[in-house]
Amino acid sequence: MKEFIIEENEAGQRFDKYLAKLLREAPKSFFYKMLRKKNITLNGKKATGNEKLLKGDTIKLFLSDETFDKFAGSSQAARAYCELDIVYEDPDIIIINKPAGMLSQPADDGEPSLVEYLTGYLLKKGDLTEEQLKTFRPSVCNRLDRNTSGMVCAGKSLAGLQFLSRIFHDRTLHKYYICLTKGKIEKPDHIRGYLHKDKKTNKVIVSRQEFKDSLPIETKYRPLGSNGKITLLEVELITGRTHQIRAHLAGTGHPLLGDTKYGDSEFNKQYIRHGVRHQLLHAYRLVIPETDQTFVAPAPELFCKIIKEENLEEAYHENLERNMGLRKNDHHSSSDRNACE
Repeated sequence: MKEFIIEENEAGQRFDKYLAKLLREAPKSFFYKMLRKKNITLNGKKATGNEKLLKGDTIKLFLSDETFDKFAGSSQAARAYCELDIVYEDPDIIIINKPAGMLSQPADDGEPSLVEYLTGYLLKKGDLTEEQLKTFRPSVCNRLDRNTSGMVCAGKSLAGLQFLSRIFHDRTLHKYYICLTKGKIEKPDHIRGYLHKDKKTNKVIVSRQEFKDSLPIETKYRPLGSNGKITLLEVELITGRTHQIRAHLAGTGHPLLGDTKYGDSEFNKQYIRHGVRHQLLHAYRLVIPETDQTFVAPAPELFCKIIKEENLEEAYHENLERNMGLRKNDHHSSSDRNACE
């Protein structure tokens, strides 16, 4: 017999969801059968699996060690270690300024992603234990393309994950990006369209007209400054589809500087000598009206280098200072001290 006591980080979820994490390799039919036969009990009583767990609940599994080990599988969660740029952290959520080149989520090739780095960070910090990893694993709630930098939100606890999932789903969290685009954009705009992803090429097609398997997209933008050749643009992502900003802006004739998938190759060639080999797109501001919080992560070094060389530095700093001074409880990345200096 094995006994488990529900901790705060596990409370609030359905009993069957908890069992699915505890017995990762077991088919659902197995633990429903065990519940019916009272081989799995909740607080000493027969349960159906749809009960909501509370802190302090006792779960008993009357299973042999061999059966438990077989269905529990490996509890070793993947982890990796590197220094993370933390924008904000509390007991439930963490916001990380992801560098370009890092994956947001695990991929099939086994390369460490932000999820593994987050797990390693929380284990080292003592905010997470190996025992807790058996039934809870921290994860990110929004994803940025590998070569897009900026803020990624993650849940350190079940409550944090549920809160972030809700505000992302309800679109009550406002996401703003800055990017450098080809050409001169003079006026703000709110553009709409439809997007379809081609899984074979990992590219998306954007159209003004709805077509089969397409999804509606909305993108707002406003120019912050332009030198006639390049525009520094702030983009608000209303819907969050794959490659939405990159493909949507390219469709308007203003592709992102450095974008090798949707951009202008001849335009991009002019900046290779400056080290630009990926899209200059940065998720720099998050606003959560519900909690009256604004988070800002200044642009990375390469982005700032191009901004300075294209004489757009003043427009960038005016916008950054305005957004970092919104409220007394604003938070910003530790890297802002060296931003675009």
